[in-house]
Amino acid sequence: MLDLLKIRADFPILSRLLNGKPLAYLDSAATSQKPLSVIQSLVDFYSHSNANIHRAAHGMGNEATSAFEEARAATATFIGANSPNEVVFTRNATEAINLVAQAWGRAHVGPGDEIVISEMEHHANLVPWHMLAKETGAVLKFIPVRPDGRLDMEQAAALFSDRTRMLALSWVSNVLGTINPVKELTALAKKRGAMVLLDAAQAAPHFALDLKDSGADFAAFSAHKLLGPTGVGVLWGKEAVLDAMPPWQGGGSMIRLVSRDAISYNRVPWRFEAGTPDIGGVIAFHAALRYLSSLGWDAMQAHEKVLGDAALKRFASIPGFKLFGPSDMTDRLAVFSFDLEGVNCQDIGALLDSMGVAIRTGNHCAQPLMGRFQVSGMARVSFYLYNTLDEVERAAQAIEKARKILGMAAKS
Repeated sequence: MLDLLKIRADFPILSRLLNGKPLAYLDSAATSQKPLSVIQSLVDFYSHSNANIHRAAHGMGNEATSAFEEARAATATFIGANSPNEVVFTRNATEAINLVAQAWGRAHVGPGDEIVISEMEHHANLVPWHMLAKETGAVLKFIPVRPDGRLDMEQAAALFSDRTRMLALSWVSNVLGTINPVKELTALAKKRGAMVLLDAAQAAPHFALDLKDSGADFAAFSAHKLLGPTGVGVLWGKEAVLDAMPPWQGGGSMIRLVSRDAISYNRVPWRFEAGTPDIGGVIAFHAALRYLSSLGWDAMQAHEKVLGDAALKRFASIPGFKLFGPSDMTDRLAVFSFDLEGVNCQDIGALLDSMGVAIRTGNHCAQPLMGRFQVSGMARVSFYLYNTLDEVERAAQAIEKARKILGMAAKS
């Protein structure tokens, strides 16, 4: 069991007021809040150890380098990597996916080759493949989404062919909360000799990852969604695969030798980390991993399931409430996108904000999925480890009030 009073005390922002009301932060799928230990880690770095890494001859540079590489090792342990050399730090999950699409994709994808993705992908795992397909003449193939928010596995199986070069798939939908059957889909891709990239941005905050056993070749996620700072992303790749890839960006750190006539590149993972990284952010991400480890994944998952079950039951009692995605917590997270009959989702968000309830509205960077459900946008409530059952009820009451006020305004 999580000690919610203690946990909430660890997050300074949760004590603030929003529009004069106690804050109910229900937008963690967009970005999580940060515990004091993560915030203090940033302060400590810039107050005591601020220096560039890997090349300094002075003590502070060595301190920063050690802390940075310790964070890499901790990240490797967190995701079940075989080696810290399989962890590449980027700015975010989006940059990590772009790195693969450009560095691996340009070398291995050609005219008529196929890239399989799904209709539920975030733009971060769609636009880079669109760009690659346009550049190379490859073809994008989409796994359909069923009305219940799950992938159509029968149609998925028929999409793979000997021309399939990559399966790029969200482990968890940022809109529907659906946990996709990644091992089953990875097996389909591997039968055809294809590579697999998992967008783990929504999975990493909620359950322990074991990437070396996932069957995938790459995975990407962002620190800011699991209690870490913004500006830090992670690309995991099998070391042999990364080692065979050319670099994507050029500059400092990613080279071994440079002359006027030739360049030799550094070994992985530094080959893919051109320039000065967000050193303080990476070190603070290590603090976030320590915090999560102290809570325990089983306890966090159990707590989020309690919240999810309560939310599903309570939201179902609201007239005009339409849920998108699975109707139970069997294979989903506590991320709920919805529509209120006759009410614009942006108006819902604004009214809930006035009541101290922070949610997300819009297309959630998933416009093809919006088209699949024939809506321009959805309202989204997402829960995390620091949320409470009281906040589930506050959200439900706020949605009921929004329906009453906005529904009447729409009829007038």
